[in-house]
Amino acid sequence: MNLIPPLVSQGHVQAAVNGCLGLITLNRPQALNALTLPMIRDLTALLQHWEVHPEVQAVVVMGTNREGKPPAFCAGGDIRFFYEAALAKDERLWDFFTEEYALVHRIHHYPKPYIALMDGIVMGGGMGISQGARLRVVNEQSRLGMPECKIGLFPDVGGGWFLGQCPGHTGEWLALTGQAIGAGDGINLGLADVYVPKAGWGDMLHALRDEAQPSAEHVVATVMECAELAPEPQWLHARHGIDRYFSAPNLTGIVQALEGGQEPWCRPLLEGIGTSSPSALAATLELIRRGRQLSLADDLRLERNLVHHCFAPAWQGGHSDTVQGIRALAIDKDHHPLWRHTRIDTLSPLECFGAADPFASVWSAAEHPLAGLG
Repeated sequence: MNLIPPLVSQGHVQAAVNGCLGLITLNRPQALNALTLPMIRDLTALLQHWEVHPEVQAVVVMGTNREGKPPAFCAGGDIRFFYEAALAKDERLWDFFTEEYALVHRIHHYPKPYIALMDGIVMGGGMGISQGARLRVVNEQSRLGMPECKIGLFPDVGGGWFLGQCPGHTGEWLALTGQAIGAGDGINLGLADVYVPKAGWGDMLHALRDEAQPSAEHVVATVMECAELAPEPQWLHARHGIDRYFSAPNLTGIVQALEGGQEPWCRPLLEGIGTSSPSALAATLELIRRGRQLSLADDLRLERNLVHHCFAPAWQGGHSDTVQGIRALAIDKDHHPLWRHTRIDTLSPLECFGAADPFASVWSAAEHPLAGLG
């Protein structure tokens, strides 16, 4: 029986089976394993296929690293594709987000143990395909973050939901600043589960790939045998201040609180916020706070509404903060995006991205692209 269905990503997703274990490797290292639409379709096809085959009892997903370079599990979505597709009015742009969000939902509800080996950079879409894992494994090189506001987007792929689950107001902190965190903070904030030092990574991978894996329990035990106590969280000392500053009722209040803060980390956080799209920041704060009250499925539907309003203006020949942010970062690389709004003190989250209400759906409930979730 063929346990690996036909794949369409031209080798950017590789699959193998060892005993009861299905192994998925993201293999686009030159782009830090950033997700393309064919990669999303291959990931979906593999998970669908293995879900119904009892021979496969567990799944591990990992990334290929660049030789001699820092590792990356997955740095997010292919933002160059977003830029080109928006300007070309390429319908695959909408397919990307619809299918990516559906994949995220599938992972969160996968009936078999799904284990994410979060080596190195784990950002944006990388967080999306790892946060639903039964085991989220990190090491001292792991860098977890959601920096979408810096390109005029928002922490999507379920970010409104899983960042909203972080303790206190650390979800707002991570979402608005794009701050990357390491293994200790990831585990402390509920965004990772298990620490395996990089020195033990090779033995763990060898065991998963080459040694007998007769059951899902054995797969989990293989990982846990390599686990050690995680490093001390680097941001634990700042939690009281973070909760105080990021609990302000609106974006203006958060900025003012940070401006009045005496801790040495307030200024760098302010500088990070200052380089981001005001529209994206306002929408992100609203998303995180709404996300706390939503199921994952409803949050993903809300994010699908929001991402439509991010790109739709460019589709119509108008201004898109998201297209501007990608242009400035990855296309022209001038690092000078022209944001729609330049101030946050008068900006309502319902005025972002040029839409009357960017959280409003352009579809009826039955016609929504993600109507079938949940």
